[in-house]
Amino acid sequence: MAQIKKAESREAILAAAFDLFATRGYGATTLSAIASSAGMSTANVYIYFASKLEILYAIYTPWMQARLAELEASLCATADPQKRLRRLLQTLWHDIPAEQNGFAINMMQAISTVAPDDGYKPTLLQWMEERLAVMLGALLPPSKRRGTDTVALAHLLVMAFDGFIIFRHLAPAGTQDEDAIDTMCKLILGAPVRARATRARRSTGTPSPKNRS
Repeated sequence: MAQIKKAESREAILAAAFDLFATRGYGATTLSAIASSAGMSTANVYIYFASKLEILYAIYTPWMQARLAELEASLCATADPQKRLRRLLQTLWHDIPAEQNGFAINMMQAISTVAPDDGYKPTLLQWMEERLAVMLGALLPPSKRRGTDTVALAHLLVMAFDGFIIFRHLAPAGTQDEDAIDTMCKLILGAPVRARATRARRSTGTPSPKNRS
């Protein structure tokens, strides 16, 4: 007799898995632990999901889509191209990797366990790059837009995004994000780079050389 799937059971699995992924990480979370936290047997979990990876995608995909939707809305509310680009990079390279106890590291852990013949489908990756390409095209001035492959640029930003997720996981207090954002803004728009030394003087109150008497 076929099992009848219940929406509340599926949601219980996803809620339990999210909590476990956020606290233990993908690698240390087992299907049996997810089942126990959701109040059911492991066999019942398999009624709804074929694998732990499928559960993670069911959580991570809407999670990421919501964050990029919020980013796109915030960019539409900003007219200045430099501020829009900085906001995009800040969100992608700093805010999302740090959000909810570094939740995004779970996808890095999961993908690292997938073999080439496991049937991995980069659907979410392609969607992210398509959305970011649209955002980049909207913020670039016409002179830059004509000579820029926004799809290739979006791919580069997402590959860097993966790296920042790992960097944030290994060094939560790391401070390299701003330097990378400054440099990328300069490369894309010619935005001025705030040198590390300048930022240090501002934080310590040390006058710049030209202002010393």
